[in-house]
This record gives sequence, C-alpha cells and structure tokens, in this order.
Amino acid sequence: MCAAISASRSPDVVVVGAGLIGLVTAWRAAQRGLSVTVVAQTAAGAASPVAAGMLTPATEAAFGEEALMRFGVLSRDRYPAFVAELEQDSGLPAGYRPHGTLQAAFDTDDLARLAHLSELRTRLGLRTERLTGRECRRLEPMLAPAVRGGYLAPDDHSVDPRRLLAALHAAAERRGAVGVRDRVSEVVLDGGRVRGVRLASGGELAAGQVVLAAGAGIPAIGGLPPGAVPPLRPVKGQLLRLRTPPGEPPLVGRTVRGLVRGSPVYLVPREDGEIVLGATQEEQGHDTRLTAGGLWEILRDAHELVPGVSELEVAETCVGLRPGSPDNEPLLGPTSVPGLHLAAGHFRHGVLFTPATGDAMAEALTTGALPGYARRFAATRALEAVGGTGTGGGADQWT
Repeated sequence: MCAAISASRSPDVVVVGAGLIGLVTAWRAAQRGLSVTVVAQTAAGAASPVAAGMLTPATEAAFGEEALMRFGVLSRDRYPAFVAELEQDSGLPAGYRPHGTLQAAFDTDDLARLAHLSELRTRLGLRTERLTGRECRRLEPMLAPAVRGGYLAPDDHSVDPRRLLAALHAAAERRGAVGVRDRVSEVVLDGGRVRGVRLASGGELAAGQVVLAAGAGIPAIGGLPPGAVPPLRPVKGQLLRLRTPPGEPPLVGRTVRGLVRGSPVYLVPREDGEIVLGATQEEQGHDTRLTAGGLWEILRDAHELVPGVSELEVAETCVGLRPGSPDNEPLLGPTSVPGLHLAAGHFRHGVLFTPATGDAMAEALTTGALPGYARRFAATRALEAVGGTGTGGGADQWT
C-alpha cells in the first residue's frame, strides 16, 4: 500500500500513522465508502510491531480504571467477529488465539494482591476462577513449584500484532485505501479548518478530514493551534522474543501473567513456538535504547515463575514507545479544529482496543460524532493528569 503523491487525488480522509490504530481506522473508513490515504514512515520505537498482543481486561483490571476496562471488555468481545471479517477481507491470518489466560502468584503476598483484585473483577462481571498452586501447574506444568496459586481467565485471549498488522494492511488496500511512505511534517489549515497535510518530502496532500494516529510521534507534527491536541508522552517498554527449540513442546500453552514479589511479568506464546516475554514500563521520553537492567529484570522474574525460560533461544530484543495521554485513556474522534480527529493515547491497551477504536473512528468520520460507548474518550474532554507512573525499569504489561 504505497504510492506516489498525485496532485489530482484528494481523499476524503488522510490517516497519519500505519500502526494498528491507524490501519484499523483506514480499513473501517474505507468500508464505509470513504476514500482514504494512509501516510506513514517506519519510525524507531513504533509500538504495534513489538506489542505482545494480550487481550486481557480481566487479568489487567485495576482499581480506578473501571471505565477503561469496560471499554476493553467491549473491544475484547468483538475480537472473534472482527478477526473473522478481517481474515475474509484480507485473505491473511490474524494470529488470534482464544486459549484463555492464567494469572499466577509467586508467593503468598502476590496471591493476596490478586485476591483483592478479584473483588473488582466480580464487580465488572469478568469471569475468573480461583486456582491452587497445584491446579495452576496442572494447567501449565512448567510453572515453578513455588507458585502459590492464581486465577484462570477463560475469556482473556491473545493475538499476534505483527500478523494483525499485515492483515489490516491488506484489508485496507483491498478496500481501496492508498498508502504514502512519507512523514507528515504539519497539518495544513485554511480559515481554521483542516485542508490537508504537508509532507516532509515537500508535497502537500489535500483532504477534508485528517486523523492523527501516529502514537508517540504526534507531538512532532506542526501546524496545529495551541491546545488543539492534548499532550502525549512516550512510555518505553523493553521485551524479548524467545524461540522454542524445533520439535519441543511449547513452554506454556496459554498466556501466563505472573506477579513475582510484587513485580508483574508475562509470557505470551505464538503458534510458531515463539514466546514474547516482557515488559518494562519506563518514563524515559523518546529513549529507545535496550538496557541490561531492563532485560535482566524481565528475565529474573520470568525465571522465578517459569524456570525453563533460561533454556530458550533469544530470537529478538525489542523496544517500543507506548503513547500515553495525560489521564492514560484514549483520545478519540473530533477535536476543536474542524476536520481534525485523534485516534491516539491508547497507552498499554492499543491491541486490545483495536476493534472498538476502528468502529468508533469510522462512526466519527461518517457522522461527525462518536458512538455512545466511546464518548467518555472524546478528544475534546477535560483532561487531568494521573499520578506518576514511575521512572524505573520494573516489569509491567505491554498490551
């Protein structure tokens, strides 16, 4: 999906960014009959290609994030139909694995913390089953003998974001979306309304509507009035991809989210034997360096939970920058600038929120308003920054 700029082509919509959120917006908008051009350039720290792909609102439920988790449940429950439609439209597999998630506690303090969170899951109507340590090991025999217990979340699944990206790219292209490999330097306004975008190569692309879906790269885009786009910050995540030796069974058969002496860690298996292990959560700006300390913490906790990880081959080390909004919730739909939309700020939940975001953005682009279920996350809402999320390399979820 790549083409040269044509002065005669003026799409209805320009989508800036070709991650999961940008491509699902382009695909759904094209399905609604809009002509769409996606402008993107490979950037260091892009979040979508390195994400683990957990679809786990039950095992990520946190006090104070109830509305966010309800949106996550809505989006998670759309995944089966979403994937079926996407695979039919693209002709490619999306890497969806409906195998449930095991949340394991390493010690008694970890188990008490998970038990406290089970009250919230019950309130949200999320299905989980309390398990003893022996029952956890019956499900996942490679868990350490020290594991005290946990919870099985049968509705929390996973998807391979790289396969999902490829499928969305193909589906958007088949629906007529056009791609331009370039960087948007600024949004062009005329009389206070969007007229299109200017490219780093010097060209200009006219469009009646522009969607900024470039994640942590959005703040670098110029041409916008002060306050039109809320501030977005990059939140660094380091992770590893491990490879199971040929002919050997996978180390884990389902996503395993662990709590090890208070530190969260996860293992997400793929159909091809790969296991994604991660991830740190670091407030370090646009730093995309891999660090020995960050990777060591992930491996330390993963080894405590599943000792066999030390025998696996390291296939890849990755760094991504999650886009965080001031309140750590998505920014969706129309802004105060006519014709300008946001699809950004998904923080840890970009993969999980992909189906619901695509539907919401298509509705906004065709009707001018978000659907009811997404209005809490309107880009024009009043924002208040949440408390600090830390600057260390401690493991946390990367979804």
